[in-house]
Amino acid sequence: MSETLSLHAVHHLYDKRLAQSTKPFRARGATVPRCKYCMVNSHLCICAHRPVVESNAAFMLVMYDDEVLKPSNSGRLIADVFDECFAFIWSRTNPDPDMLAVLGDERYQPYVIFPEEYAPERVATEITLESGKKPLFILLDGSWNEAKKMFRKSPYLNQFPLLSIQPEQASRFTLRESAKDNQLATAEVAARIVDLFGESANAQTLDLWFDVFREHYLTGKKQRTLPIPGALDRLAAHLNATETQ
Repeated sequence: MSETLSLHAVHHLYDKRLAQSTKPFRARGATVPRCKYCMVNSHLCICAHRPVVESNAAFMLVMYDDEVLKPSNSGRLIADVFDECFAFIWSRTNPDPDMLAVLGDERYQPYVIFPEEYAPERVATEITLESGKKPLFILLDGSWNEAKKMFRKSPYLNQFPLLSIQPEQASRFTLRESAKDNQLATAEVAARIVDLFGESANAQTLDLWFDVFREHYLTGKKQRTLPIPGALDRLAAHLNATETQ
């Protein structure tokens, strides 16, 4: 990892969760030599290319048990790009006190990101902020079944409005099989929410960073060579265009 890049909340949570393991975590592709920060094959490490944006949004990742240890996890990409991103391991009976403190922090206005069909009475049609507050977008990060379980069994989230998106196209996330039609990866969902918030350039940056991760991850997994031009070129072109605006 580039020495100029600082560790973020998901990196710290990864180390914490790994230290709690009583036996080695064996995800798919466990024998692949990976960068522990970006989780792609070491010789394809993307850490030096990580973009960081200026944003008026904050994020909270509530991650299901070993989700943070999975190389295919896309939630970490949000923390890569957005400086104000919190990450916690979900617990049904003992929610993290630090997480509850963030949820109660007067600086933030929390929104839970989840399909409206699961709580239509809580759906917000737009992001409306009280004076001096910034949105805290809460994403439940895990498989679809795990996310539904977290949503049902987290009463401390019931007080917050729901933001929902209707994906117009299928996910580009082919690293795992989706259990739900048009189910997007966590990073893809976050990009749609950022766009809804009005930060379209930041949404595009996250989308393009997701493409960089996906392309490098699959290249290492399938022993291919990176396409030229590829996702990194598209990201660089976007960042250059953004800087000149």
